[in-house]
Order: sequence, then structure tokens, then C-alpha cells
Amino acid sequence: MLYNALLRPLLFTLPAERAHDLTLNQLRLMQQTSAGRMLLRSIVGSVQDAPVQAMGLTFRHPVGLAAGLDKNAEAVRGFFSLGFSHVEVGTLTPRPQSGNPIPRLFRLPLDQAIINRMGFNNRGAEEAARRLSKRDPAWGIVGGNVGKNKDTPNERAEEDYILAIQALAGTVDYYTVNISSPNTPGLRDLQHEVALKSLLESVASENKRLHGIPLAVKIAPDLTQEEVQSMARMAATCGFQGIIATNTTIDRAGLIASPSYVSSIGAGGLSGRPLTHKSTQVIEWVREAVGDSLSVVGVGGVFTAQDVIDKRNAGADLIQVYTGFVYQGPGLIGSIQSAWKND
Repeated sequence: MLYNALLRPLLFTLPAERAHDLTLNQLRLMQQTSAGRMLLRSIVGSVQDAPVQAMGLTFRHPVGLAAGLDKNAEAVRGFFSLGFSHVEVGTLTPRPQSGNPIPRLFRLPLDQAIINRMGFNNRGAEEAARRLSKRDPAWGIVGGNVGKNKDTPNERAEEDYILAIQALAGTVDYYTVNISSPNTPGLRDLQHEVALKSLLESVASENKRLHGIPLAVKIAPDLTQEEVQSMARMAATCGFQGIIATNTTIDRAGLIASPSYVSSIGAGGLSGRPLTHKSTQVIEWVREAVGDSLSVVGVGGVFTAQDVIDKRNAGADLIQVYTGFVYQGPGLIGSIQSAWKND
């Protein structure tokens, strides 16, 4: 395919974040014209409908784009033209923030992985909402992934999450509460029982006051089975409709890349092929804990048809991709959607 033979080698000659920005800018431009959108659709080919019910919503098919790739909702229509059934934008914070210092995005090609420590760099929920207010719902389902600003203490984190969903109200189809990124200091502390219960209850209450769209919480893969299942049950009790499993991992075990190179990168969340089995295990734990009371979105190391089948068998209702999309290109969408449909 053109992507694997030409485009990926060219993009991989650039620093990772520059390649990301270049790709996003091209999609943003191409989505603005019918010819551009037609070209994007031709790159992917036919992606057949296979409707899925999850979180109280109807998705055209199970495969969506994970949060992190289109942080500011700039290329939503472009990603839908590539065949995604849903696009999760963000992570969006109430106030704009620049994120962590560059370089902060690194490829590990031998592992088909990425390490990032972006730090919720975004231009704020209000700007994204203005852009999303112009979208046509017929394009597909959009999720708003929200987080707290780096300089907001955890004691006031609830305020940031509430401000973010207030800003996005009426422009997205569901919210994802991100408490699992390893790149905002102290954020994962919000996964602890007392803090988590208070946060989820506050968000659910404000969401109900606004318009009552579905709510999901995104959890980390670096948790015990007991912690995962406790969080999942709490989300159900607090009125959430979904669990997104999982975010990136801080684990570096088993990497093929040179230990000295990995060490030189430093802190950050690891995504891609090394996360495949870990995220599938978390999906299984979540499904065991909540039965059919919550929808489960499987994220992490989705590269092949078998990955999709494994996550579906573990209990996933939907699949999201990011790193697999970077390495495999747009052809991944149709191939894994077909696997889900035909297996």
C-alpha cells in the first residue's frame, strides 16, 4: 500500500511530533473540499457498515480514533473521511496549556511503539467547542476527552473537569474523563477510591444538569485486577456508561529497543504493540466486574485482525486505535473492522 511503501518512510524521517503535525495539517486541508474528502475515502477503500450499540449510542461500526491524535478537533471530518466510526478529541482542559517541553514524542520502530509525554497540550475546551459546533452529526460520533490543567491541584480537579464538560456541552456525543495519563503529575492519584468517587459523582451530576449524554472513564493499564474492578464498579454506580481500557503504560519491560535509548527518552507513556496483551487483560477484568452494565472500549496495541478478535472476545464493544494507525496507516481501519464483522 502507498502508505507503507512511501508515506510512512517519508514521515519517519521527520521528528515524531513534526510528522504528527504535518499529517494533521494535511487532513485539515483535505477535509475542506469534496475532492479532498473523496481522495481520503479512496485511500482507505470501502469500509462496510456493521452497526454497534454502545454507551447508549449507535456507532456505524466498532473502530474509532483514540484521543490524543486530534487534540484540538481540527481534522474531525478528515478522520471520518478515512472511515472511522467515531473520533475522540482531546484531551481538552478548561484553559489552554502548552504541555511539556519538546521533544516529547518518540518512536520505537522495532517495538512498533511510541513513547509520549505530551502533557495535555491543547488550546482549551472552548476553542475545540467552537470548531465542533459547526460539524454535521451525520459524519459520525464524536467524544470529548477531558482532563485537568497541570497547575490545578488535585483538591480542585473536579472544577476543571466540570468546566471542560460545560465548555463542550452540545458539541460532543459523549464525554471521557481522563484520569489515567502518566504525563500530568499526580493525575493518576485521582484513580484512588475516595478521590475517584467524588470526581465521578460530581461529573455525573453536572452532566445530568447539562443534557445527560453518555459518560466514560479512561483507566490505566498499570493497575491490579482488584483496582481495575473496583474502579469499574464505581463508575457503574456513579452513572457512567463506559470504560475505556486502556491509556498508555509506564512499564518498559520486554522492549526490543536498546535499553540505553529507552532510558535516554526518559518519562512518558508507552503505547503500541507492547500494550496489546496488557490492555486486553484489563478489558477482561472490567467485563468480569460489570457484566453488561457498562460498555467497554478496547484501546492499546491494535494492529491486526487477531488483536481485534481478542479484545472483542475479552469483552470490548468498541475498538479505538492510535499507534497502530501511525504504523499501519489508513488501511488498518477496514482490515480490523472486517475482522470484527466476519469472525
